[in-house]
Amino acid sequence: MSLPLESLRAASDKHPKPAHLHFQYGTAGFRTLGSTLDSVTFKVGVIAALRSKKLDGKTIGVMVTASHNPEPDNGVKLVDPRGEMLEASWEGYATTLANTSSTEEFLDALDQFVKTLRIDLSKPSRVVYGRDTRPSGPALVAALEDGLSAIGAEIRDAGVTTTPILHYLVRASNYKGTKDSYGEDSSEGYYEKLSSAFKKLVAGKSALPPLIVDCANGVGAQAVAEFSKILGDKLKLIPVNDDLSTPGALNNACGADFVKTSQKIPPSLTSVLKPGQRACSLDGDADRLIYYYLDERGQFHLLDGDKIAALVAAFIVELVKNAGLEHEIRVGIVQTAYANGGSTKYLSQRLPVKCVATGVKHLHHAAEHYDIGVYFEANGHGTVLFSSDTLKTLAEHQPSTPAQSTALGHLTNLTQLINQTVGDALSDLLLVEVVLAHKSYSGFEWDSLYVDLPNRLVKVAAPRHLFKTEDAERRLVSPPGLQAKIDELVRRYEAGRSFVRPSGTEDVVRVYAEAMVRAQADELAFRVAGLVYDETGGDPSQRPAEFL
Repeated sequence: MSLPLESLRAASDKHPKPAHLHFQYGTAGFRTLGSTLDSVTFKVGVIAALRSKKLDGKTIGVMVTASHNPEPDNGVKLVDPRGEMLEASWEGYATTLANTSSTEEFLDALDQFVKTLRIDLSKPSRVVYGRDTRPSGPALVAALEDGLSAIGAEIRDAGVTTTPILHYLVRASNYKGTKDSYGEDSSEGYYEKLSSAFKKLVAGKSALPPLIVDCANGVGAQAVAEFSKILGDKLKLIPVNDDLSTPGALNNACGADFVKTSQKIPPSLTSVLKPGQRACSLDGDADRLIYYYLDERGQFHLLDGDKIAALVAAFIVELVKNAGLEHEIRVGIVQTAYANGGSTKYLSQRLPVKCVATGVKHLHHAAEHYDIGVYFEANGHGTVLFSSDTLKTLAEHQPSTPAQSTALGHLTNLTQLINQTVGDALSDLLLVEVVLAHKSYSGFEWDSLYVDLPNRLVKVAAPRHLFKTEDAERRLVSPPGLQAKIDELVRRYEAGRSFVRPSGTEDVVRVYAEAMVRAQADELAFRVAGLVYDETGGDPSQRPAEFL
């Protein structure tokens, strides 16, 4: 069987590649201005179908989203059969095919691609896809469908949905009716699975106070509404920033990225959030979660991915011990260079901690090496993975006391509550609320587990391709000599730490800095940012004033 060249040619001619652009499949798939992604999304449809054929007809996912990015941006990424990120080798293939400049070049590259990977074109191809709420979404989905149709894929449109639900659907559809069944293959199955586990885990616990949920004016608002219906009085969710119709509202002065970066509450919560009350923010596609609260003086306190990791990891370690399984199950945690030094110190005293390069694929892969692997980026993206051996251990373990039986039951229910395919803001929200209910923690008591070192994150507009890193992105190898200058600056500050890394999603360089005192963390960040600015040959007269 050969490629359906005529249908592919006709479809490709409808979606020409912009001549001046180069596309790169990165950590978040292809991501840039939505208005430039038509040709890429069409080609991703073809690639997704071929990926399915290569894997004997297993369902592949495609998500059209730009997550926390501004509304004009959009993106497209592929999801592999277990709900995980696309296999790394295929990222390069996708990049090559996306950058073919004409229909004939695309078809030639496609033919070579099929031959090189020995893809059996007679195999079926199944693809499920969804999108977030961006205005550019419908047109990009139409381009995606053209690619899927041209190659004859069996398709399923999940509609407007969260990224984590799309990942869930991929895994659930591929393991339906098997011993590795992940749940009912529908969005209703997702809501019911998580809600049922949550109710079991908080049974008998005092009702938690209502939780304010900033939905970033994105698709997470739909998920919050659905969970609210099912959870009822078990957990009252108060949605804010749930406007899905106003142009420009998505992620604008709200959402997880805004809160983490600006380290303040969204302006829309100023008259809503009361001292002592818990609140959290999702991002535009609901795969990130950040908590926060105001103290009695009205001072803002951030409970980011590091704080979530500390809360969750300590709780799981305690349950494993109480179940009598501390010698059978090894719990570990994975962080990136962005993890606060205070969190790393706290966690390393309780369980193994590994640092990896930024990006979900790196965290997820490293977490798989533990029996129970916890990973969270400081930005609020993360989850917990239970190995197949651990699931078997939990199923077969015979507790010898009522306390062990209770802890074992909690661990088993956590495997159902946690979306193990990808970071999931709603799943993580329910997980946090379970731990708070069990520990009777307020936001203040949670925050007091350890003290964050003051930190600052600064973005510098610069050609990201000039910057190369090593040591889990904590040190620069290029431009040459820049790391030595950063080291010299860092030595001047007590508990100083700073690193520079190119963004994986936009043409900027990110500068992170920590120090013992807030003013010094800010100063160190801006001084390092100044070094970066000077290194890239910026006009000195245009050097931003805050770059000291």
